[in-house]
Amino acid sequence: MPVPTALPAYVIGLDYGTDSVRALLVDARTGAEMAQAVYYYPRWKQGQYCNPAKNQFRQHPLDHLEGIEATVREVAAQVPAEQILGLAIDTTGSTPGPVNAQGQMLGMLPEFADNPNALFILWKDHTALAEAAEINHKARTWGGEDYTKYEGGIYSSEWFWAKIMHVVREDAAVAQAAHSWMEHCDWLTLTLTGQPLAGFRRSRCAAGHKAMWHASWGGLPSEEFLTYLDPRLAGLRERLFTETYTADKVAGQLSADWAQRLGLTTDTVVAVGTFDAHAGAVAGEITPYSMVKVMGTSTCDIVVAPIAEVGAHLVAGICGQVDGSVIPGMLGLEAGQSAFGDLLAWFRQLLEWPLQAGLRQSKVLSAGQLADFRQELSDNLLRQLTEAAAEVDPADSHVLALDWVNGRRTPDANQALKGP
Repeated sequence: MPVPTALPAYVIGLDYGTDSVRALLVDARTGAEMAQAVYYYPRWKQGQYCNPAKNQFRQHPLDHLEGIEATVREVAAQVPAEQILGLAIDTTGSTPGPVNAQGQMLGMLPEFADNPNALFILWKDHTALAEAAEINHKARTWGGEDYTKYEGGIYSSEWFWAKIMHVVREDAAVAQAAHSWMEHCDWLTLTLTGQPLAGFRRSRCAAGHKAMWHASWGGLPSEEFLTYLDPRLAGLRERLFTETYTADKVAGQLSADWAQRLGLTTDTVVAVGTFDAHAGAVAGEITPYSMVKVMGTSTCDIVVAPIAEVGAHLVAGICGQVDGSVIPGMLGLEAGQSAFGDLLAWFRQLLEWPLQAGLRQSKVLSAGQLADFRQELSDNLLRQLTEAAAEVDPADSHVLALDWVNGRRTPDANQALKGP
């Protein structure tokens, strides 16, 4: 008797980057990529809630919710909804935001709608430089556990606790209204599943690399240490989480509301969230002791190693070593630089500036023609520069100066660093 052919099974991956979200529909049985879609965040593109002069970069959750609806509906329409069995999300990090007791981002509430402190604090927001320096000093001198030791020994202004400290000191209204704080990947997963905040499965990757979570001291840093950092953090630890989960675990299933909005079913399983670079390393088929470089607006270097072989060895100056942050059962190690695509964009804008200034004064082209010409100029300029650079022998050139756009991530995080 012939064995019946298995029904097709598909999964959707969502990659939340700095400027856009991408959705990818994959055949889970063959690995074939079936469809993809991209959505650029409109509020972010307009520069809303950001102040580059102050290193303030915030994102509104509506950019992300509108993005998930637009991209998932587009790719999901390619196959029957009941054949899409799973959905997983990765995001930039550390990108935390304040939530109320129901898990709603404060920026979604009318009273905080235009308050940047009530939104997601993007990974490259460096308004918490002073708080990061304070965490590093107190962690080494308070007389107890050094909670930075699995974070490379230096806590960054890009990370969870430094950003929370900065906001609660700057904004009493947000501090009082914030029942808890969530990383971007956790909040999106919570939103899609519609679960209660208490007991929700938080990301091991996010907590271990950015929030000083480690199993050896029972999860997050102690209440004593957190209140030593700032009395305004009192009680927050118990409203956060103790356990964390790796990205291969199930967070829940799509709520009825979101299943309808996305064109899926409530049978669709949603995985525990994770960070973009760590998910990218999995996609790059990372193996022990190989390094995968994941390049985007910033660049991250990811390595995995057997936990038993690493043992108690600590790697100084990196962005953390975390059990299961990339592959369950393996130690994930992260490093990288805070600028890659950002640096290229800055370079392109610098080169284009005189031409763009002249175009703005042009009275020959219509508004539509001017926009088309500007886009063509931008695309051609970077492409031609890339082609010309490829012809240069590296032995004939060397670095004369280096501008540390967004500061230095590793080794030894220092977002205040500038080049000559």
